[in-house]
Amino acid sequence: MPTHKYLLIHRSPPGKPQPSPAQMQEMYALFQAWKEKFKANILDIGDSLKPGGKVVSAAGVTDGPFVEAKEIVGGYMIVSAESYERAIEVAKEGPGMLAPGSFIEIRELTRS
Repeated sequence: MPTHKYLLIHRSPPGKPQPSPAQMQEMYALFQAWKEKFKANILDIGDSLKPGGKVVSAAGVTDGPFVEAKEIVGGYMIVSAESYERAIEVAKEGPGMLAPGSFIEIRELTRS
């Protein structure tokens, strides 16, 4: 039984083109198959993030983050796995990895 929790952060380069309706259907089918395969590991499927937001620091609150960044955080999810290796397997097989230039950062959460 998985005992560790991992945060998967989906990152991609800014300005990537939108997929066609046919590509969207293919991506959706791949996503559903991946979700079924790893249903025991997926605790929170997460969501995509809206552009913009706020950045909070000791100096105050500002608008951000901005598209000028080298990469954009597009979404997140939380998975449960017995090891980093299993969390990596879940991430590597995810349909989010199909987009050119995309990658997933994996961070173990301190409280499992």
